[in-house]
Amino acid sequence: MSDATDRSSVSAEEAVALVRGGAPLVDVREQDEWDAGHAPQAQLLPLSELGSRVDEVPSTGEVLVVCHAGVRSARATAALRRAGLSAVNVEGGMLAWRDAQGELTSENGRAPSVG
Repeated sequence: MSDATDRSSVSAEEAVALVRGGAPLVDVREQDEWDAGHAPQAQLLPLSELGSRVDEVPSTGEVLVVCHAGVRSARATAALRRAGLSAVNVEGGMLAWRDAQGELTSENGRAPSVG
């Protein structure tokens, strides 16, 4: 099995467990998606702003990266890894996170939704 710093992705189930254990989670979706539903422990850093805000990503240890379904977060993970960070994509994004019983909250006063 690969060393944790060498893996490029994790399952949503593993991500939920890692975040519960204190691993940082960066959500690269846009503000409206975040407002509708996100992991309470996550940090919002939209993919569209990643280049100018990369210094806000935790630089020590492994950081998990999530989006809606896994495509944007895969791109963000690749960019962060090129920048020297230990970034890991959450396979299936927030849809899989929800299905893996990951905690959700919203910022819009409604029940959290990621679909």
